[in-house]
Amino acid sequence: MLPGLVLFAVFFVWPAVQALQLAFYEYDGISAPVTVGLDNFDRMLDDPRFHEAFVNSFLFLFGMMPLAVAVPLLLAVLVNQKIPGIQAFRLAIVMPVVVSMVAVAVTWKYVLDAQGVLSWLVTSLGISDEPTAWLLSSDWALPCLIVIEGWKSMGIYMMIYLAGLQAIPVDLYEAAQIDGAGIWHRLTKITVPLMIPYVAVTSTMAMLDAMQVFTSVYVMTRGGPQDSTMTLGYYVWSKAFEDYEFGYASAIALVLWAVMIILAVVNYQLTKERR
Repeated sequence: MLPGLVLFAVFFVWPAVQALQLAFYEYDGISAPVTVGLDNFDRMLDDPRFHEAFVNSFLFLFGMMPLAVAVPLLLAVLVNQKIPGIQAFRLAIVMPVVVSMVAVAVTWKYVLDAQGVLSWLVTSLGISDEPTAWLLSSDWALPCLIVIEGWKSMGIYMMIYLAGLQAIPVDLYEAAQIDGAGIWHRLTKITVPLMIPYVAVTSTMAMLDAMQVFTSVYVMTRGGPQDSTMTLGYYVWSKAFEDYEFGYASAIALVLWAVMIILAVVNYQLTKERR
C-alpha cells in the first residue's frame, strides 16, 4: 500500500493542506503571501458573485438529484429485464460515461447553438418562430447544463442500481407474485426498500459531483450569461487562475468543502433511518 499512500499524500493531502493554509492569506502567486486572518471569509458575505455561484450550485444539486436517483433506478429496473435488444440499450445508456466531458460539452455546445439541431427542431415543429441560442439565455443555460451533466453520469448510477437489483433474491418477487402483488407493488414494497443503501451511494455521489461541477461550465458557458451558470467550482477556478487571487479562491474552496461534508452527513443520516 505504501506507493499508493505516497501518491495520495503528495497529490491530495499536501495540496489540500496548502489550500487550507492559503485560505487565511492574500496571495497572487508571485508576491509573498500576506496573512489576512478571516478577511477572505468576510469578503464572501459582500461578494454578489459568490452568492450567485452558491445559489446556482444548489440549483444544480436539486436539478441533478432526479437524474441521479429516480431515473437511473427506473432504467436499471428496465435493463434488468430479459427483453430482446436490452443489451444494446444498456450499452447506449452507459456509453456517455466513458466519453470525455470535454468532448461531450463541445458536441452539446453545437447542438444547443442558435443554428444547432435543437433550435432547428423547435422551429421546424412550430414551437418557436425564431432560432434560440440556448446557452446564451439566462433562463435556459443552467437547465441545459443540468440535463447534460445528468445524461452523461446517468449510466454509472444505473450500473450501481443494476448491481443492487441483481443482489435481490428472486424468491422475494416470486412469493409476492404468488400473493397477487402487481408490478407497482413489487417495485414499491420490495425493490425500492432494498435499494436504499444504493440510493445512499448514488445520491451522495450526485451531490458531490453537482457541487463541484466545472468542466461543462468552463467549456460551454464560462459562467455566463450574466453569471447564470456560475457555480462554486467554476468560481474557485476563476478567482485563482483569472484574477490570481489564490487566497480568496482557497477560502471559497474551503467553504465548498465544508458544504459537501455537511450534505454527505445529512444524506447519510436520512438514508440510515430508512435502511
